[in-house]
Amino acid sequence: MYPVLKFHNHSRQHVQTHMAGEEIGTGEVKGEESRQKLVFTGLCIDFLIIIPETIAAFLASSMTLFADVIKCVNEMLATSFALIIIRRVTLGGKFTYDYGMGKLESLTRIITGVVMFASLAILLYFTIRRLGEDEVSDILLAAQIGVPLMIFASIADAYHWRKNHRLAQKEPSPIMEAQWRLRRAKTFSDLLILVSLVLSWHYMHNPLAKFIDPIVSFIVIGFLLLAGYREISSSLPDLFDKTLEEELQIVILKELVGSFEKFHEFHGVRSRRSGTRIYIDIFLGFDPEQKVGEMQENIDFLKGSLESVIPGSVVCIIPTSETDERPVSS
Repeated sequence: MYPVLKFHNHSRQHVQTHMAGEEIGTGEVKGEESRQKLVFTGLCIDFLIIIPETIAAFLASSMTLFADVIKCVNEMLATSFALIIIRRVTLGGKFTYDYGMGKLESLTRIITGVVMFASLAILLYFTIRRLGEDEVSDILLAAQIGVPLMIFASIADAYHWRKNHRLAQKEPSPIMEAQWRLRRAKTFSDLLILVSLVLSWHYMHNPLAKFIDPIVSFIVIGFLLLAGYREISSSLPDLFDKTLEEELQIVILKELVGSFEKFHEFHGVRSRRSGTRIYIDIFLGFDPEQKVGEMQENIDFLKGSLESVIPGSVVCIIPTSETDERPVSS
């Protein structure tokens, strides 16, 4: 009896999942387009800022501006990856990828993190070499170009930080979560560089002023190190299909305990993340004497209950017996 029920339920759940995915995809197109526009605008502003900043970094031989240029290139790379993913999600996969494009997002974030570490090594080399040289940067030229540029950059990044944060709260997404954190880090980095340029300009005749530039570049390197580590460490678990964190596991168990009369046996949970979606498979045993219609009502109740308390989740209740091989540990 169980094998027949399991096949029947699997087929029905498969159709329901595809129908739900189609409805979700249709409803989210407008939201994805707004995300795409916001991310693209931020990328264009970054491009406009990086051109004069690069020129100023080379003309003034400023390690601080050079470090910020390298950091901005990595941030633009991360933003470009985010834009590509949002674009792909907006176009839709026509069921080519049943579990979404979460792995692509994780993979691109890891690549971004690796590029950040490579850039960090380059920056570290040039900064240490500069400390051992007598050559100093053209503080006046760096300040004349860098100060107004950093004022504009800090205002623009603060604006996008606020906009991305609001959108991430309204429509939760790992991409937008990463974007507003990226803009927050950029805002503080812009202000730090602005302060360093002003101090260098103010104390330009002081012999110790030449140390302000490399010291601040070390701080920017620290930002780069932290960002690269965060990109890699937060993406690897999802890429390897790590199960949900303990907090969500407890939520699942609480919901099942609160509805214990709907089933007879609990055989385990299997879960994973894929971008904005959380996929949860729950293996339950039901009364063999129970009618198929009654069992389906209980399955629908449990599915609806869990999906309501875990936003973005896709729950599949799979009937099974105690003698079946358990795909997961209880």
